[in-house]
This record gives sequence, structure tokens and C-alpha cells, in this order.
Amino acid sequence: MDKNKKTHQISSSWLSLEEIEKIVDQKMALELSQEAVDRITGCRDYLDRKLAEDDDALFYGINTGFGYLQNVRIEKDQISELQYNLLKSHACGVGERVPKSIVKLMLLTKIQSLSYGNSGVQLITVQRLVDFYNHDILPVVYRQGSLGASGDLAPLSHLSLPLIGLGEVYFEGKTVDSADVLKKFNWSPIALKSKEGLSLINGTQFMLAYGIYCLMSSKRLLEWADIIAAICIDGFNCTMQPFNPNIHAIRPHQGQVDTAANIRKFLKGSEIAESKSKAVQDPYSFRCIPQVHGASRDTFNYVLSVFEREINAVTDNPNIFPEEDQIVSGGNFHGQPLALCFDFLAIAMAEIGSIAERRTYQLLSGQRGLPLFLIKNPGLHSGMMIPQYTAASVVSENKQLCTPSSVDSITSSNGQEDHVSMGANGATKCFRVVENVEKVLAIELFSATQALEFRRPAKSSAYIEEIMGNYRKDVPFNDVDRVLSTDIAKSIAFIKNKPAALQSS
Repeated sequence: MDKNKKTHQISSSWLSLEEIEKIVDQKMALELSQEAVDRITGCRDYLDRKLAEDDDALFYGINTGFGYLQNVRIEKDQISELQYNLLKSHACGVGERVPKSIVKLMLLTKIQSLSYGNSGVQLITVQRLVDFYNHDILPVVYRQGSLGASGDLAPLSHLSLPLIGLGEVYFEGKTVDSADVLKKFNWSPIALKSKEGLSLINGTQFMLAYGIYCLMSSKRLLEWADIIAAICIDGFNCTMQPFNPNIHAIRPHQGQVDTAANIRKFLKGSEIAESKSKAVQDPYSFRCIPQVHGASRDTFNYVLSVFEREINAVTDNPNIFPEEDQIVSGGNFHGQPLALCFDFLAIAMAEIGSIAERRTYQLLSGQRGLPLFLIKNPGLHSGMMIPQYTAASVVSENKQLCTPSSVDSITSSNGQEDHVSMGANGATKCFRVVENVEKVLAIELFSATQALEFRRPAKSSAYIEEIMGNYRKDVPFNDVDRVLSTDIAKSIAFIKNKPAALQSS
């Protein structure tokens, strides 16, 4: 680990999405605060004393079996073996591997949740997770296998296997056995104590990590959606009347108000926007940008509030309260709050893609002085015809992906776990939707910049012209037919990385 890295201290202080973005962007190292150390060790000491004092009491998952086997007592000399068996038996993930960036978020959020001192883990267990994070030792986790209710059991089991020297990890660009990495660092496998296996695999960190990633991406894409829409407005020579602040003051949904303000700001000083030659009204995909984009912004903010609470929550079971002398079995592992939000966010972001594709379609229609398919010699050249097909295909895929996961459930564990959230499926679907929206916005940007060139010599605002200048360094004007997949790929890459102009938005 680079000793010059900035450090983030894990503590009970509120951990926001903005702070997580900073940790990720600046590649900060993690460190347990003294407060976290005291909470973790205090809870573990309490649990050890409790088990030593009361031989008769049954504590779920601590000295009993799991799920339907809750009433099976586990003898003291088998409690440690129980935790090993749990990690091994529940590591049943299948399908594609989870992206490394999301695995790293799983580690971060699991460390945060265990740090509150309500889970009963050993300090060395949490510290080893911190070491994994800091040294980029990322467990191999699989996408499918969680019902999103008893915690993300299968994926979190894969996340935890390397603690005991099992499973695989990504390290130094390779996939290697975790046992080999432990030897490299001269680390012994963790000797699990009572409840530790359950604390590690109960929880919502698989869903949560996907949610954090989707929110970070959605935040960026919502910013880009307004910017690209502004380019479209000038490209299609639209009137600015629908963005008049008085309209939005009498229907003051915050997202709507903010979106209209963004459009006015981005187009301030635009020669095209200020010209008098306009249609009386524009199609809904232009005229209703504040209402549509704004509704998605409001949804984003609601979903953000739910996920930030989850980031700062304890989601394993049972929960331990040393000061109250209580070990309480409950259901904080149930992913319903997240499951509903994944469906909501997916729908909201899919709508951003849907209206973007409609604006792209309008730009190609040969109206408002623009050539058909935004090419100088349509017929001989197909121009921008087929990128719109691609956008339409991706938008339709998103419609199919937006069938809610949270309305589904299936019984497991012999009926003990009879209602599940399916939030994990919602998480991976939402991830795909957000990735698709990025593609659609990239195609809209490709088309909008092409349309704006046909307004020359008239200019847009200084802000939009700066965006155009940056974009043209990567993607040239489409004068004659060429292979456009390269341009689309470059457009996607462009909106993945904020140019300087976007930072001021």
C-alpha cells in the first residue's frame, strides 16, 4: 500500500455518497478510528462473557443452526466449526463475476457496518477486511445467488472466504488463490469465533454496493442529460419559453425547477436560443425536459436518502447491544427498502434514456432546416440513421429490464424464509439499465453536436461551445459515411469523464 495515500477513518460519523465518491476518486486508504476499535472490541468481549456465563440460553446463529435449523443446539466445542461451515456451504454464487469496482464497495460497506459494534466480530476480522481493501485484494464474487432477504448470503460468503484462506481473489492483475495471497503478506487465516460467519454473510452489502455504483453513475448521467438536452434545444432551434421560471414556480417540484434552471444557465448568451425564428411549440421531448428530467432527479434524491441510511446501518442478525445487555434476533438483513428503490431508480433512469432517444429521432427528421439524417447528401449517405436504431434497441431493452423485481418473492429454507425482497436481482438489473442509459445519451450527444454544426455560423452559448470544442477533439463532424461504432464508443468514453466545463455545472 502507498503510504502517501490519503486516509479515510471508519467511524460512526455519517458516511455520505459524496464522501464515498471522494474515497473512490482519490483512491483513499481506510483506517479504523479508535472509536470503531473500541466499539468492535467491546461488543466482542461482551459476547464472549455472555456465552461463558449462560450455558442454557440459545442465541440464533451463535450456538444454534441457521434458518430452518434454528432450534438445533450447537455444542461449545463446535461453535467455531459452525462458522467455517457457514461460509463454505453458503458460497454458492453462479454466473458472471461482479465487477471489481463493486467488490471494493462491498468491502467498504461491510467494514462500515461491522464497525458500529453491534455484530460481535473480532477486531482482527474487520482489520483484515481493511487490509484487503487497502492492498486491492478483491475477492471473486458472483452475480447470481442472493434472494436479497437473509442478507446477500451467497455473494457475501464469496467476499468472506479469503478471510479463512479459501476462494479466489483479484490481486496484481491476476486471479489467484486467496491462500497464496495470505502467504505473501504473512497473514494467518482468521480463526473465526462465534457469530462471525453469520455477521459476515448476513447483510445487504451486495445490493448496497451495486446501489452506490448506480447512484454515482446516475448522478453523472443526470448532469449530462441536461447538458446534452441543451445542445439538442439549439440543434433543433427550439424556443426557450418552456424554461421560463414562472412556469415552474407554479408547479414547484424541485427537480423540475432545477432542470429548467440548468437549461437556462447552459444556454445563457446563446445566439441560437435568442433568435426570433422559432416554432410556436416544440415536441414534448424538448418542451417537457424539465418535467421529465426533473421527475427522475427527484426520484434520484429519494433513492439516495434511502441508500445513505443503509450505508450507515447495521444489517446482520442477531444484533448485539452490550450496554442494554441484549442479543436480539430480528430482520435488518431484509432488502425490501433497497429492492423498491432499485425498481424506482431503474424506471427513472430508463425514462432519461427514453426521452433522449425521442430527441435524437426528431433531430434526424429533416425538420427545422436540418438535412435528413443529419448528413449533407442523404441517399448516397445514410448519415446518423442507424445510431438512432441502436438507441431505440437499447431503450427497448431497458423497458424490458424495468419489470419490477420487488413484487416477486419465493419461499426458501423450508418455509422459514417465506418472503424475500429479490433486491439483488433488482440491483443487477438497475446496473444494466444505468449502463444502457449512458449509451443512449452518448448517441444523443453524437447526434446533437452534428445538428448544431448545421446551425453555423450561428453559435450557441460559451458553455455549450466549450463542450463542443472538447467533444470535437475526440469525435469529428460526420461529413460522409464512416463506421460509426467507433464514434459511439468515443462518445461513451467522453461522458464517462467530466470535462472541465461540466465541473462548473
